[in-house]
Amino acid sequence: MKKTSLLLLISGLISISATASETLVALESYPEPGASRPMPEFKVDASWPDLPDTWIIGQVPGLAVDKADNLWLLHRPNSLSPLDLALEQTPPTGVCCEAAPHVVQISPTGQVKNSWGGESIAPEIDGVNQWPQTVHGLFVDDNNTVWLGGNGKGDHVVLNFTAEGKFIRQFGTRNSTEGNQSKQSLGNPADIFHDTDTNEVVIADGYINKRIIGFNTNDNGFSQYWGAYAAIPGGGTRAGDFDVSQATAGADNINTDAPNFGDIVHCVTKSDNGLIYVCDRRNNRLQVFKNDANGKAVFVRDLVIAGETMGLGTATDVAFSPDNNYMYVADMMNGRIWVLWHETYEVLGSFGRPGRYPGQFTWLHSVVADSKGNLYTSEVSTGRRVQKLVLVSE
Repeated sequence: MKKTSLLLLISGLISISATASETLVALESYPEPGASRPMPEFKVDASWPDLPDTWIIGQVPGLAVDKADNLWLLHRPNSLSPLDLALEQTPPTGVCCEAAPHVVQISPTGQVKNSWGGESIAPEIDGVNQWPQTVHGLFVDDNNTVWLGGNGKGDHVVLNFTAEGKFIRQFGTRNSTEGNQSKQSLGNPADIFHDTDTNEVVIADGYINKRIIGFNTNDNGFSQYWGAYAAIPGGGTRAGDFDVSQATAGADNINTDAPNFGDIVHCVTKSDNGLIYVCDRRNNRLQVFKNDANGKAVFVRDLVIAGETMGLGTATDVAFSPDNNYMYVADMMNGRIWVLWHETYEVLGSFGRPGRYPGQFTWLHSVVADSKGNLYTSEVSTGRRVQKLVLVSE
């Protein structure tokens, strides 16, 4: 090889390497003074994802990672305005853009693998299409089926689809809600977790109702429900429909010792050691449960997250490192992810801040982890994006 060609090749490789490293942006982090161990370090991949040129995504109220480390995102096309969607107007009013489908599967390197969603794939009951008006919450189980819910007007339903978007089943029915004691209807469900080992799906039924409810996915029958401290669900239900203007309502009444869940029971998930985590966002806390020998939930403990915070509240989602050592809690109001040592719940610190640059968050909504320890986050309101946080060191 000629010397000139070799120099050009080396220069090109250096340029590619530099470009890749330049896309990783440091996060603002806040280690807890006196913590027993350091936090893991993350950087934001500012080049991720690589969506089709004409696509735009709206608010992202749900994320999931499948067994192959693909990220699934759920977004709200109806949160975008005609000014965002020039290509969808007749005639087009600009050179870009069009809304991505509601559900998008993205490879670890950022390429779209699959997408679908909307009323055309949902059933009708008594003339009412069952696709939610405002989608909320996403889960992909070990059988690679996709679960989603909704918290808009009449969205009292959780739908289950194949990975290709074929309808499987649903729980609840749009426009029908019967309160915290109902064993069949829902009240604006926020989040879903399906345990394919026990064949139980548990739902954070938390924008109208204030509870967790479970169903057996062998026969789709009711299995259990519970409220705060694993008691019978109480505290009443939200009067009327939820809308975003109510996101901060009652912030001056936050109570980390409240006997009932607040009116935004925002997440439910299970860690590898079998503990069940519920986000009681209105009361700035997680409640931890486990199933007893009969498969019924029992209370374990409270975990307060930035308890003096008001506004939007704190605990919105929970994720775990692949080795189950670290626990990550998304905090909507403070725009941070809190890092806890999972075994003891020691707070090691936090990272992130409110804002719109890489590694900052506007209405931080969801956090999930892949098998390599990377994190993905989503934002709603005017945030409208997903970010990939690459694990740099532990």
